[in-house]
Amino acid sequence: MKEKRIGIIMHGVTGRMGMNQHLIRSVLAIRDQGGVTLSDGSRLVPDIKIVGRNADKVAELAKRHGIERHGTDIDAALANPEDTIFFDAASTKLRPELLRKAIDAGKHVYSEKPVSEGLEEAISIARHAKDKGVKNGIVHDKLDLPGIAKLRRLRDSGFFGRILSVKGEFGYWVFEGDWMPAQRPSWNYRADDGGGIISDMLCHWRYVLDNVVAPVQSVSCLGATHIPKRWDERGEEYTADADDAAYATFQLEGGIVAHINSSWCTRVRRDDLVTFQIDGTHGSAVAGLHDCWTQHRVNTPKPVWNPDEPQPLDFLQDWEEVPDNQVFDNGFKVQWEQFLRHVAEDAPFHYTLVEGAKGVQLAEAGYQSSRERRWVDLPDLEI
Repeated sequence: MKEKRIGIIMHGVTGRMGMNQHLIRSVLAIRDQGGVTLSDGSRLVPDIKIVGRNADKVAELAKRHGIERHGTDIDAALANPEDTIFFDAASTKLRPELLRKAIDAGKHVYSEKPVSEGLEEAISIARHAKDKGVKNGIVHDKLDLPGIAKLRRLRDSGFFGRILSVKGEFGYWVFEGDWMPAQRPSWNYRADDGGGIISDMLCHWRYVLDNVVAPVQSVSCLGATHIPKRWDERGEEYTADADDAAYATFQLEGGIVAHINSSWCTRVRRDDLVTFQIDGTHGSAVAGLHDCWTQHRVNTPKPVWNPDEPQPLDFLQDWEEVPDNQVFDNGFKVQWEQFLRHVAEDAPFHYTLVEGAKGVQLAEAGYQSSRERRWVDLPDLEI
């Protein structure tokens, strides 16, 4: 079987998300499986170069995973015509400049979200990629999670009938960092460093709602900073002034109402760290990251409100689990394979920087709604 090399510059992969999900579980996994199979039967095999600011961290990571090419000079990496793709998973503040440099160097670009902190800049980057004729993509990993994929399968089968509403719960308790180390980076809780759960999560909810339920048309959001004091990685106290919780209601096309709570200040008593419930005239479904449960209208119990007696119904027993019926691969890896085929043979890839700009648009509207205490509409983007 013929093999084809594709050079990938990976920036920002010494951090938790970039290292685990993108480098190890996606691109290295693709390399180790012998590449991605193309339509002509050949195999497209990644040749990785890691680039980052900390030379020691980059070198150690490269040695650990058998990656020969690494360094700290992004400009030199971008100047190499043998490398086709630039990927970024560093901080949001650095991303716009890096993507522009990569686009100017003729690289196809694939990026973590959000693409920028503001909508105007996100639109500018998407236009720049379009004008330069480079292929581009933004991570939409949650769409390929087994639980979300099952929700889409139910929707496509007509299971829900007419969809009425969506309820989402996301989050967990992130320790403050004093007596127990925090499990998220401290920059997430500093506004000047690009932190904030509205910026981080509403871009996810945009593509989940748009692609699984219906397009988002408007938002009403309340952001909150519940914990104003935290301790960083060095054990030093700092002011946590970014929003650490968001309570958002969305109006979707077709009169559908969605409400999603996002919080790093909540303790979990539900099936998963994120759950979505879709209610329709014919049935309902609840999905987490992997599992999905349904209740059809013919199997719906008929409870009666009586606060004077213990509830006789066990509501959790009235749901049926959706079978896998297929092998689900890592969601990040699935989208990497899609993007590699898109670059190599122009295979379809819908999650472009334009879609990334839509996520930034919703986050920006969420902040505006929270400041002004009102609904904010989302006009179509002109890119």
